[in-house]
Amino acid sequence: MAEEDFGRRVPFVFLEDVRQTFVAKYGPQALHAAAYALNEEFSRVLSQKMNYYNTNPQADTIGRVRKEISEVKNIMVENIELVLERGEKIDLLVDKTDSLQDETFRFRRQARRIKQEIARLRTQVEELLISSTVHRSGPRKMTWHAVFSRHLNVRHCRFAL
Repeated sequence: MAEEDFGRRVPFVFLEDVRQTFVAKYGPQALHAAAYALNEEFSRVLSQKMNYYNTNPQADTIGRVRKEISEVKNIMVENIELVLERGEKIDLLVDKTDSLQDETFRFRRQARRIKQEIARLRTQVEELLISSTVHRSGPRKMTWHAVFSRHLNVRHCRFAL
């Protein structure tokens, strides 16, 4: 008889181990022995085997292997979850990179337009200054500070007639 906690496997492994030990120790002598004649000698071996299978978790090899497999399975599930989370983070980074690339393209295009507009305005201001100095009478030096100097980066301009 065995407790239900041991299941069916451990008691049968115990019985097989006891049988192998008995046959190895007594062999053909056991076939001709009287009932309980070997009981005194073998009772110590029997109690050692019972103690071993009752207390040692290594006795149930299949149960131990199943437990290790279960632990490995749990670790693998955790690793797969981490990989999936990492994949989601990579997808987010790819999306952010794409949006930054789009913004960079738009910024570059807008900067080019502003630069062209500033160049056009600068040319117009220069043309205006030149035309106003040509129409003025008399040879004199003129100093002009652009009204839009902050916006056009035009510094102090000097024109001589």
